[in-house]
Amino acid sequence: MTLEKIESTGEELSLKLFIVLSRAVQTVRKKVEEDIRSYGLNPTEFAVLELIYHKGDQPIQKIGEKVLIASSSITYVVDKLEKKQLIRRKPCPTDRRIIHASITEKGKERMDEIFPLHKEALMTIFAGLESEEKTSLIELLKKLGYYAQGVDKLRDAKDEG
Repeated sequence: MTLEKIESTGEELSLKLFIVLSRAVQTVRKKVEEDIRSYGLNPTEFAVLELIYHKGDQPIQKIGEKVLIASSSITYVVDKLEKKQLIRRKPCPTDRRIIHASITEKGKERMDEIFPLHKEALMTIFAGLESEEKTSLIELLKKLGYYAQGVDKLRDAKDEG
């Protein structure tokens, strides 16, 4: 079904919203990935490095949930960043079972260099929206996300009732 054939009522409006949202996310993600790759990093490496750069040392076991990466991929990503000398593993002083990922001086210098460029790229990508539109979109997308998370609970409650 093409976008032009969808009418603006009920189910059709939800379908149109899904199509438009999916296409927008796909386009934005592609532009952001191109930007990140231009710095010699893949999006996953950038996400981990950016987390540590802004939030400080992180337990390796917790990084995945913070940057929405499968925990099975974290060791591989940390290994790659460590090989590039951008982060290092550091044992936790209070619990030997925990290993932290810590940014190196080289990693900090790299992020000092590329993060302003990345912010600029994001500003360019979103330049078509006014500040008020960005704020509204943030609120609407949060609302959509929270509601979508609870849909299964709503469906289960209907089935039980």
